[in-house]
Amino acid sequence: MPRLVRSTKVGIVNFVHVNEVGPRDGIQNTNAVLSVSERFELIRSLEKSGIQSIEIGSFVSPKAVPSMSGTDKLFKRLSNKNNYSVLVPNLKGFNLAQENNVEEICLVLCVTDSMNKKNINKTVEESTIEFKKIIDESNRNNIRTKCYISVAFYCPYEGKVDNGYVVELTNTIISYGVDEIVIADTIGQANPSEVKELFKKLARSNNTDQFSAHFHDTKALGLSNVFASLEEGIRKFDSCIGGLGGCPFAPGSTGNLATEDLVGMMEMMNIDTGIDIDSLLQSRELASKMTSLELIGRMY
Repeated sequence: MPRLVRSTKVGIVNFVHVNEVGPRDGIQNTNAVLSVSERFELIRSLEKSGIQSIEIGSFVSPKAVPSMSGTDKLFKRLSNKNNYSVLVPNLKGFNLAQENNVEEICLVLCVTDSMNKKNINKTVEESTIEFKKIIDESNRNNIRTKCYISVAFYCPYEGKVDNGYVVELTNTIISYGVDEIVIADTIGQANPSEVKELFKKLARSNNTDQFSAHFHDTKALGLSNVFASLEEGIRKFDSCIGGLGGCPFAPGSTGNLATEDLVGMMEMMNIDTGIDIDSLLQSRELASKMTSLELIGRMY
């Protein structure tokens, strides 16, 4: 059956950049522990669909996150290394990334002490001090950096977060010279009004090109929050094949926004992503098989 041809052109943007987080954020919270070869196969499948930005893993303790063991071996097997990012929780992780010639690192700063301690056993202040050192060293060595501002709307332990405080903390990280800031609704509690309000405040003193967004679909508001972000000038979004994921340290954090849903909505709105939806659905079937989970997005 042929697809519907939509004549309506939404005058927001012509292109949206999709950053796939399935090989890291997606599989780290499943019972299945994929081998390096399986992770490699999944990444290659995602690339065939046209995805050019992928978070492939993290340099964390394998005792804490067994599914991320062997990220160094995985990275060595991959080409197109400038398309990949790796999460590092601290200086030790950064040193491992540097030893493996990683070109882009991700930092995660939870904006509340309760969540940050659960995540990396540090206060917010302790993390910001350490992240400044990491960002300084990265800039000296031409390593691209991005920092997730996690639980930017709601914390599972402390509730609603003041967006003025989030803006202040974000501007501090920006002052360190970070390349990209990812505003993350880590437990999927934000609504479009709150998303618009935060991005409006951030845009008062920053270029929106420096921001991207990371939404979970806990309350089925992931796509609505994407649209709200688009209206505020955000052009880059994280998503996860099949809606896998959820933070292992955040109670109530269900799966990420499904990549096929994000790409599908952009296609319906005549916004290009450079990603072939049919090929992407094959990647979803592969992820489903590897994790033994029935992965079905809301749109496909």
